[in-house]
Amino acid sequence: MKFLKTGIVVAAITGMAISAANAQTLRWARSGDSLTLDPHAQNEGPTHTLAHQIYEPLLQRDMAGQITPGLATSWTALADNPNVWRFTLRKGVKFHDGADFTADDAVYSFKRAMMPTSAMKELLTSVKDIRKVDDHTIDMETNGPNPLLINNLTNLFMMDSGWTESNGASAPQDVAGGETTFASQNTNGTGAFVLASRTPDQKTVLKANPAYWGKGTFPLEVSEIVYTPIQSAATRVAALLSGEVDFIQDVPVQDLKRVGSQSGLKVVTAAQNRVIFFGMNSGLDDLKTDNVDGKNPFADVRVRRAMNIAINRDAIKKVVMREQSSPTNVIMPPFVNGWTAALDKIPAHDVAAAKKLLADAGYADGFSVTLNCPNDRYINDEAICLAAVGMFGQIGIKVNLDAKPKAQHFPLIKNKTTEFYMLGWGVPTFDSHYIFNFLVHATTENRGSWNNTGYDNAAVNDMIVSLESETDLAVRDATIGKIWAQVQEDQLYLPIHNQVLNWGMKDGIKFDVQPEDQPHFKYLSFN
Repeated sequence: MKFLKTGIVVAAITGMAISAANAQTLRWARSGDSLTLDPHAQNEGPTHTLAHQIYEPLLQRDMAGQITPGLATSWTALADNPNVWRFTLRKGVKFHDGADFTADDAVYSFKRAMMPTSAMKELLTSVKDIRKVDDHTIDMETNGPNPLLINNLTNLFMMDSGWTESNGASAPQDVAGGETTFASQNTNGTGAFVLASRTPDQKTVLKANPAYWGKGTFPLEVSEIVYTPIQSAATRVAALLSGEVDFIQDVPVQDLKRVGSQSGLKVVTAAQNRVIFFGMNSGLDDLKTDNVDGKNPFADVRVRRAMNIAINRDAIKKVVMREQSSPTNVIMPPFVNGWTAALDKIPAHDVAAAKKLLADAGYADGFSVTLNCPNDRYINDEAICLAAVGMFGQIGIKVNLDAKPKAQHFPLIKNKTTEFYMLGWGVPTFDSHYIFNFLVHATTENRGSWNNTGYDNAAVNDMIVSLESETDLAVRDATIGKIWAQVQEDQLYLPIHNQVLNWGMKDGIKFDVQPEDQPHFKYLSFN
C-alpha cells in the first residue's frame, strides 16, 4: 500500500480473493456525507458511520446495540485499584498499511482523542492517565472509580501512531478553525474495509480488507462499498427504486409505502436512539438577530416555556413525519439510563397560555429572531423547522428560517455563533451523563462543547462531574434525576421528538436496523 502526501490512500487489493462465496458490491446512499476522515475531529453520526467501516474502537456495539469485543478482547476494573480499567488487546491485528496494532497505538489514540481540537474529549473527562502495561495490555486510570467508562469507548477509534505522526497529524483536525489535515483526507485503520477513493459529497469507495482479523467472526460478504450522498429525498428514493443503489439509510416518510410495496425491495424499521430539539442562547445579554434592543428574550424562562407549549408536537408527528416519530418533552431517548415516562410526557399545546407567558415576560407584542436549521442531517429537518416557524408565529414570535447543509450548520453551534438552532442528539453510551457532559455542563476546555445555550449552573456542573466516579448506582441514578429536574425546570431546550429509523434495501439483503443508525457492513449478508 502506498501513501501520498497530496492524495487519498489507495489500497492495492485488486485481484485478492474474497473469502465469502457470494461477496459482492454494496451501493449505499444516505442524505449527507461524512464531515471528515479524521476519526477524532467530529462527533457526528454519519461521520462515525463511515469511520466504523475503516477504523475500530476497543469495544464496539453490534447491530443490536450491545457492547462486544473490538480491538480489545477483554476488560476489567482491577480488584486492588478500582480506579484502573485494564484492557487486553487483540493480537495479530494489522493496520491497512501492514503495521502491527499494539498498546503503543492504543495509548497514543486515546491521548490524541483528549486533545483540545478533539470532538471526542468529553468522553474521556474522567481519565487521569493511560499507560502501556505490555505490547497487548493497557491500563486506563480514572479520577475515582468509573463503572460506566466502557460505555464511552465505542466510538473512540484507534489510529496507527507511526502513520499519524509521520504525516503531521498528531493533533485532531481543527474543524472549527477551518483546518484541513492529512488525516482528514486519508486513512489507515484496522477495519473491515480499506479506503480506495473519495470525493467528498460525491462518492466514496471502500474495498474489503483482505487481512482483516475478523474473518470467521463476521459474515464479511461485502467485497466493495460504493457510498453516494444524495441530499434530495426524491432522487435518493428514485435511485433505490431504479436499482441504482442497493441500500438507503433514510427512506423519506412520504415514500415508505411506495418503497415497501415495490417488488424486490423492503423497508426495515426501528426506533432510533436520537432526539430532535431546538436550542436557545439564554446566556447572552442581547441577541443579534432579534428586534429587541438591549435585551435577550430567551433569558426569561417564561419565554422559553411559552415557546415549548407553542410547539404542537402531535401535529408535527401527523403532518410532517407521517406518524414516524415519537413526541417527547425531554432531550433523552427512551434507550437512555435516566429516562422516565414522566419526563417524556409532552405538555399540552396551548397558544393562549403561551401568549400570556410572553405578555408576563414583557413581550405581549412578540419579537423576531433567526432560527438556524440543517437541511440534510435529520429526517425532515427543514420541514420540522418550517412547521415550528408557523407555530411560533401563532404566539407572536416571528422566526426567520435560515436552513443550510450540516457542514455549514454545525460550526454555528460549535463556534457559538447561532442564537436559536435545531440539533439532534444520539446517546452512544446509553447513559444520561453523555447528554449532560456535552449539552448541559458549562462550556470549558473539555466539557460542554455542544452547549450553545450559555447555561452555567455551578451546582449542576458539580453533579455532572460527580457521576463519573459514583460507584453506588442508586445514588448515581438519584443524581441523574436531580439534574434532569433542574434542566426541565430551567427549560434549557425545546424537545420535539425521538426519531424512527427506516432503512430501505433490496430483498436479497439481510441486515437489521441498528438503534444508533450505525450500519456496520461487516455484519451484512446476502440471501
